[in-house]
This record gives sequence, structure tokens and C-alpha cells, in this order.
Amino acid sequence: MQGRLFVWLVKHGLVHRSLGFDYQGIETLQIKPEDWHSIAVILYVYGYLRSQCAYDVAPGGLLASVYHLTRIEYGVDQPEEVCIKVFAPRSNPRIPSVFWVWKSSDFQERESYDMLGISYENHPRLKRILMPESWIGWPLRKDYIAPNFYEIQDAH
Repeated sequence: MQGRLFVWLVKHGLVHRSLGFDYQGIETLQIKPEDWHSIAVILYVYGYLRSQCAYDVAPGGLLASVYHLTRIEYGVDQPEEVCIKVFAPRSNPRIPSVFWVWKSSDFQERESYDMLGISYENHPRLKRILMPESWIGWPLRKDYIAPNFYEIQDAH
């Protein structure tokens, strides 16, 4: 079963892959990094960016940038939602920024950069936001080892 957005993207010849539906019935699609910016511009008409986040799929594996879009229409009780996932290789994680499409992605993309090292191309202020600029590494990667980490024994 494909969702409405999947069918619309196929109809217009836009490359993507269905990842099914989540537990709430929200359609989830995968978009390639090289196609993401042009599809984001098209999806701007669809609705607004509710949130952006990122996660490490598996140690040594891909990194994912996730975008939740919501379409709000007058007189509709249940807004239509869609989830877009863009996967990038760990060795050089580069994804086009959607800052110029949705300004609300500014801090969210910066946090994903700071914690996972995903470089959002054409982002106007891509720099660390939570960690000091001198911090080495990406703390939310599953293979990250904290520098100077000393385990506290018998902490009660």
C-alpha cells in the first residue's frame, strides 16, 4: 500500500522509495541526498516543516536526517503528515540544507551537525550549537568514544 505523497511523486517522475507507514499510520519516504533539495522545494507547497532530527542507523553504518512535514488545511480535523528520511554515508555525510525552503530548520540542522557530523550544504551558519567549537568528534554517533572518559565507580 502506498500513500498519497508516494503516488503523487511517482506521477511526476520524482525518485524516492517508500519505507511504509509508522505505528501512527504516517507515510515514510526515503529521498536520495542529491534529490532532496529539489523535492523539498516541491514539498514546500505540501505543508510546513514540523521538525527535523537525525540519528545514527548502526555503528559504522549510515546516518539519517529525518524531516516531519504537516499539511494543515482549513476545516480539516486531522492534519495530513509525512516523514522524509535522507540517508548519508558516515565517511562523508553531506545533505543539502533546507534552510532556504523552511527557515525553521536552522537550529535543527545545526544540532544534527553538532551531534552527528552531518554537513548540511548551503546552510548559512553551520557551526556547533551545543558543544564547544574545540570539541572533537560527534557525540551521538554509536561508535563515539568520549575523550578523557573516566567511569565513576560505586556512585551512590
